[in-house]
Amino acid sequence: MKSIVLGAGIAGVTTAYYLARDGRAVTVLDRRPGVALETSFANAGLVAPGHSYTWASPRAPKILLKSLFVEGQALRLRLNADPHMWAWCVLFLRNCTAARSRENTARKVRLCRYAQHQLQQLTANEQLQYDGIRRGLLYLYRDAASFERGRANMTILVENGLQLETLDAAQVAQREPALAQARERIAGAIYCPTDESGDAHQFTRQLQRACERLGVRFVFDAPISRIEATADRITGVRTSAGLMEGDDYVLALGSYSPILARPLGYRLAIYPVKGYSATFPVGPAHRPPQMGGVDENHLVAWARFGERLRFTATAEFAGYDTHHTPADFDSILRTARELFPDGADYTKPGYWAGLRPMTPEGTPLIGATRHRNLFLNTGHGHMGWTMACGTARLLADIMAGRTPELDMTGMTIK
Repeated sequence: MKSIVLGAGIAGVTTAYYLARDGRAVTVLDRRPGVALETSFANAGLVAPGHSYTWASPRAPKILLKSLFVEGQALRLRLNADPHMWAWCVLFLRNCTAARSRENTARKVRLCRYAQHQLQQLTANEQLQYDGIRRGLLYLYRDAASFERGRANMTILVENGLQLETLDAAQVAQREPALAQARERIAGAIYCPTDESGDAHQFTRQLQRACERLGVRFVFDAPISRIEATADRITGVRTSAGLMEGDDYVLALGSYSPILARPLGYRLAIYPVKGYSATFPVGPAHRPPQMGGVDENHLVAWARFGERLRFTATAEFAGYDTHHTPADFDSILRTARELFPDGADYTKPGYWAGLRPMTPEGTPLIGATRHRNLFLNTGHGHMGWTMACGTARLLADIMAGRTPELDMTGMTIK
């Protein structure tokens, strides 16, 4: 069987790996010159089942409305005329009830736990090195009220098998000495000892080499213009390098998946949500954190990759625009200096902005479509690094006719 994977991000490359392990001849197509140069390039780096909450919650509509009038919100809505954004927003608001939020979060945490297990197995099997740290992650709260909400919300994660601990400010500083200077700013934290971090771009590049050893072919600098179909089958993929033909096809193009799927009659409920990251060098004189985490009040995440310290923030509904200016990173820099004043050289930032492919529910779309030989692995949102190995393994099982190890309810289109 010859499989063609559309997209060389972390979802596409992990898919190629598991398909090749099944003995398939796999070709991966991408418009960029290498792997993981879009969403997976400079993301938060957290493998975080402990942060599996869906964004669609009863509090989300108020936050989005406030963002129209107040600058500096972590969740931002930028008004534009794109009908696809408004259609997506309607579906998002429908998922903002307490019942749906709880259901979607339960599905996310189960998927994330399964995916993390697959990631750890793959990493061990292929001996991959990507600046991984397995010391758990901290989820910080700045005040007593938000800390109490966090403790109440964590129940749904614990009920689905996740181990979590609550820490007071002194225990936080003991667990992460780099936070000692910020102790007065911290009310407490939730600690997930099984969460981890690592450089997703570096992981994907190393996995590319493992794929090539399995015979996977990568075709870069090949923008895809359309997917060609007859009746209920895909017949080929038209690219700048010519027509690519296979026995089956996997759509793993993240935020761009809906664009190519629309001419085939699909209305994939995926919309790009822009995020920002700033990466700083760490030298001998600095005191960087030894584990990653999230400032829950400002929704700023941090992770260390060797001699680099990265901070990520913001969920901005701004279409497909990845433009950024230094001012976009002011809140990230402010939080970085508050939490880790000696953490890195903050005068030498590396700025980046990328698009998260979000579904209204927060869970990805995986599996079969109306076309018998077209499959999906897309819509991972802000959890792509956490979910990637799990969704790729599930899809490989589906394509091989095996029963997936996880309940797929809510993650398919049929």
